[in-house]
Amino acid sequence: MTLVITPIYAALTAFIFLTLSWRVIAYRRANLISVGDTGDKNLLKRMRAQANCAEYAPLALLLLLMVELAGAPAIAVHLAGAALVVGRLLHAYGFASTPQKMIFRQIGMVLTLAMIAFSAIGLLGHALL
Repeated sequence: MTLVITPIYAALTAFIFLTLSWRVIAYRRANLISVGDTGDKNLLKRMRAQANCAEYAPLALLLLLMVELAGAPAIAVHLAGAALVVGRLLHAYGFASTPQKMIFRQIGMVLTLAMIAFSAIGLLGHALL
């Protein structure tokens, strides 16, 4: 089976992660901070935005891959992938804003967690039936 949908969302999620990583790297270079956060709240905020993506994206993408491999309808795979990407974008935007825009962070996490939950439920149902 050729994968045609998951690679799209994996690539988009990778670009989000790369952007968040670049924000950390650029801030470190501009402020000459090599290790840790030295108590710099702006750096810590950037680090946590990047880490949050690194914590949630791998599991979500693995689930998306399995959903596609399990033969879910293309629209379901696209909806799950879009929920992940939009969720990660909203969360990152809310986190990166000064002051933080909590509503975007919250909606982003709801979309991300809903994508993970619905994918897991669908896979479990598919496997057991």
